[in-house]
Amino acid sequence: MKESYPIDVVCEVLGVNRSSYYAALKRGQRLDPDRQRLRGRLVDLHRASRGAAGARTLSQSLKAEGEQVGRYKASRLMAEAGVVSKQPSKRHRYGGQSQARPDIPNRLARQFAVTAPNQVWCGDITYIWAGAGWVYLAVVLDLFSRRVVGWALSANADSTVVCRALDMAYQTRGRPNGVLFHSDQGSQYGSLMFRQQLWRYQFIQSMSRRGNCWDNSPMERVFRSLKTEWIPPTGYSNLSEAQADIADYLMRYYNQVRPHSYNGYLTPVESERLLQVSNS
Repeated sequence: MKESYPIDVVCEVLGVNRSSYYAALKRGQRLDPDRQRLRGRLVDLHRASRGAAGARTLSQSLKAEGEQVGRYKASRLMAEAGVVSKQPSKRHRYGGQSQARPDIPNRLARQFAVTAPNQVWCGDITYIWAGAGWVYLAVVLDLFSRRVVGWALSANADSTVVCRALDMAYQTRGRPNGVLFHSDQGSQYGSLMFRQQLWRYQFIQSMSRRGNCWDNSPMERVFRSLKTEWIPPTGYSNLSEAQADIADYLMRYYNQVRPHSYNGYLTPVESERLLQVSNS
């Protein structure tokens, strides 16, 4: 008598989902090795994004590797592999200035599309759980390619953390001048220490209108992506762990790996590289 095995065991040996097996059986087809390979690579990319990448992002990542995988095929492969994208959580942002700053106008006025690097930078600060309390993350973003150019993490939500992030951006971007720096009306950005640093760098300051998060929406997206894609649900165990993991996300994954729809699904680094090539 011929011995039979449960479908679960067969699928595990073949490395496929039960749904894939039944779908192939229903179509009267053999399992496609090339489709299995694509599905396996899609799962790897999804895992590398910590479960955040959706069909559109995975499609673009596979295309960058030379695979002809459209959004809808990527969606079907996700379904076959049993993976889903994380859904964004409710917005969670750091409290702003209690009083308006009419002396610092909104010079940017939501003109987020700029034509070259180092024309407009945006900054913001948020909080993250680490150990027994909150730590505070300040980030500087170049609006041209949405590239993170500076950041700093601190146990204190004071002016020092935003000044450190700005100084990192200033040094790593070759000390540009004339940059328009935009932020919300957080007290750190209106402090004398920060404004003096902008003056030394010959930057122009711009601030969102009070209580209007859409005036600095590119920064909101950075923090939403960080918190929904990367940070563990329970936060970090200490400041050092948070420092290392956030650095990996911002400077490696966000800048060099993650496709951005704003850049036509290029990474920020690749977008800037192509500009240099076209200008050479």
